[in-house]
Amino acid sequence: RWMSMSDLVARVGPTGLKFLKKVPGDMVVAQSCTPVHIMEVAKKLGVNEESVDLYGKHKAKLDLSILESMKERKLGKYVCVTGITPTPLGEGKSTTTVGLCQALGAYLKKPTIGCLRQPSQGPTFGIKGGAAGGGYSQVVPMDDFNLHLTGDIHAITAANNLLAAQIDARMFHEATQSD
Repeated sequence: RWMSMSDLVARVGPTGLKFLKKVPGDMVVAQSCTPVHIMEVAKKLGVNEESVDLYGKHKAKLDLSILESMKERKLGKYVCVTGITPTPLGEGKSTTTVGLCQALGAYLKKPTIGCLRQPSQGPTFGIKGGAAGGGYSQVVPMDDFNLHLTGDIHAITAANNLLAAQIDARMFHEATQSD
């Protein structure tokens, strides 16, 4: 739901990030930030406390009941970033989304909120790193975002492992049993 830029800035305000001439490494930028408590952000955006499901101090999920409480607000614009082939440096959907939100909010002065899903864990342990962005366009806390955002990835991993074990057992049974 839409909120005027002056109202959004008055409620949330800029982060006060100090840019350096040479962009430091991703972890240096991530660790130089002091994330705001997620309930403080929710309150400034007019989200009622009952709709927020906390996962620590800096992460939360919103209950679908929020739609009912915000139905009187004017609808905003929705941009979906999907289907991007990442650059050789791994800049893909998440980095594009974060950069787009920064451009719309800081440069064009539009009220902007980004919504990201948890990235897959595979790239986190490979060459390109995770999907938290990089430089000044990243999600913090980076390690939480990449490894265990809300704990859901562990349930998905367990389900995947169970399915793989079932397939292995079935293949073994069919190859070795005559029934």
